[in-house]
Amino acid sequence: MFHYKRNQSLIGAAFTTAELIFHAVVRNIRSQHSNAVLAIVINIVQIVLLVTVFYLLMSLLGRFTGVAKIRGEQVLFLLSGVFLFLTHIKSVTAIAGVGNGNNPMTLHSPMTMMVMLSAASFGILYTQLISIAVILFVYSVAVSPIEIQEPGGAFAMLVLAWFTGCSVGLVLLALSPWFPRTVEILKTVYRRLNMVFSGKMFVGNALGGFALTMFAWNPLFHIIDQCRGFVFRNYFPRNSSWEYALWVGIVLTMIGLLAEFYTRKQVSKSWDARR
Repeated sequence: MFHYKRNQSLIGAAFTTAELIFHAVVRNIRSQHSNAVLAIVINIVQIVLLVTVFYLLMSLLGRFTGVAKIRGEQVLFLLSGVFLFLTHIKSVTAIAGVGNGNNPMTLHSPMTMMVMLSAASFGILYTQLISIAVILFVYSVAVSPIEIQEPGGAFAMLVLAWFTGCSVGLVLLALSPWFPRTVEILKTVYRRLNMVFSGKMFVGNALGGFALTMFAWNPLFHIIDQCRGFVFRNYFPRNSSWEYALWVGIVLTMIGLLAEFYTRKQVSKSWDARR
């Protein structure tokens, strides 16, 4: 009765895996709220609140030097930073919180760790894309039309922010069974550092010397700065590189996959019992 029929063909296995990922993505989104629509609405509200806070902060303190370097919509400047920042951070949190090899979901034969990782990552990407599309549409209709110089490049930077976030989360996921408390601290520290060093309130061209070295280590800073080069017509980023962020994401993904594979072979329920 509980026998699972395995597909022998490669195409059948691909369709079975795709179906598993689809249902896992739906489960992941609905886990945020019993109503999937409300889960997306809550995410939209979070983005709007964060943009509102930064907008009020910039209005009270005056235009920052980084904003003055770009002639364009001030709200679009904030949105281009907040969208990528939240996508990156939520990807880190989602992947790092998937669970280890002792997860009860992996005890069922069709389910694997790769399916769970794919579901968590695609669930975040789907939620963020829907939220961004709704916010941009409402702002364009209700406030003023939004003009993006190169939408394709801006979208590529959004995907790159998602990819690098997943790669960082994968490394933290592999380390979690070994150092659970340390990983929780690292996740908090990484989120707090990106609140300042992600560059969502500045542009790379406005930084120089010692200030630039404080931001250059962060791949998210390079992604946001390059994204603004695609969004605004008169901004040409000179102090950032999207290739750096891409290579960091690839290297961290390889390290995370190797570490997660090794950890899954070693992890045991007795580890949690000792703690």
